[in-house]
Amino acid sequence: MAGNKYYTGPVSDHFDGTHFFNPNGEEPAGTLDLLRWKLGNGNIPWPDTFASPFPQAMPETRVSGDRIVVTMVGHASMLIQVAGLNILTDPVWSERTSPFNWTGPKRVNPPGIRIGDLPPIDIVLVTHNHYDHLDLETLWVLQGRDQPHFITPLGNDAIIRTRVPDAKITVMDWGGNESVAPGVIFHCEPCHHWSARGLNDRRQALWAAFAFETPAGKIYHIGDTGFHSGINYRAAKEKHGGFRLANLPFGAYEPRWFMKAQHQNPEEAVEGMALCGAAFVAGHHWGTVKLTNEGIEQPVEALHAALDSRKISRHRFRPMRPGEVFDVPASASANTPT
Repeated sequence: MAGNKYYTGPVSDHFDGTHFFNPNGEEPAGTLDLLRWKLGNGNIPWPDTFASPFPQAMPETRVSGDRIVVTMVGHASMLIQVAGLNILTDPVWSERTSPFNWTGPKRVNPPGIRIGDLPPIDIVLVTHNHYDHLDLETLWVLQGRDQPHFITPLGNDAIIRTRVPDAKITVMDWGGNESVAPGVIFHCEPCHHWSARGLNDRRQALWAAFAFETPAGKIYHIGDTGFHSGINYRAAKEKHGGFRLANLPFGAYEPRWFMKAQHQNPEEAVEGMALCGAAFVAGHHWGTVKLTNEGIEQPVEALHAALDSRKISRHRFRPMRPGEVFDVPASASANTPT
């Protein structure tokens, strides 16, 4: 059996010596199921463009005190400003989320921040290696611009170094943590997903969520996840005691028979919000690149229905659009949108 091209390490409860896996979870569907999905019915076309109502943002240079500010770039790319740090999640400025620049999912709106208008970036989180989350060209630009501190799960450092060989990278396993500034600690937490860059490297690099402790409160960031009966949300609440902010994916979920194990739907995202004890949610992973069958606005419609059915104020779970700026309230008792 061929070895792992990205990582060598001891066997664990989520690594068998060659492949990572979700404990008591589901493996990603295979080629036959992929063909069944692609050849089936139910795909709702997207428009060629889906303009954001927000102009491209000009972020503040730094945010301090008790403020947490999130600015949406697009899909899973977000600028999080807290405790004097500027943090980018899964930054993708490329036009396509694909190994090729001539085909593959193409963004239908420009990034919500021009890359030249970013403040100095201190930390880049890369949650896993799918092309809509790990964009080597963007990472190369950020390295030349700011030389940020990259934080990523096991194995992804090998991929990043193919384009950014001199990057400062902290690599974490689930349960690991790293102090990056006074009072700011990043924790690597499990999520239910998978990884691949090509046909022969499936599940050879780890995927993860991150929880960060900050002086302004705790933040939970998930790039991609299946709901997995809420197991990981409950564990995050038990370990961290709830969050001022959670950044949760809620798009790219149809058809359910194929996507359920890897992408939660809006109803599950709302359930996850409750289970992890998040006062507010910045919702992402929708409306920028078409990955699955649902229509472009269906995630927001389903999200609002799920929130209304639980009598959760819609302003607590914001479906972020490119350029939108969310100055997170200090508590869920704040009852007006900001």
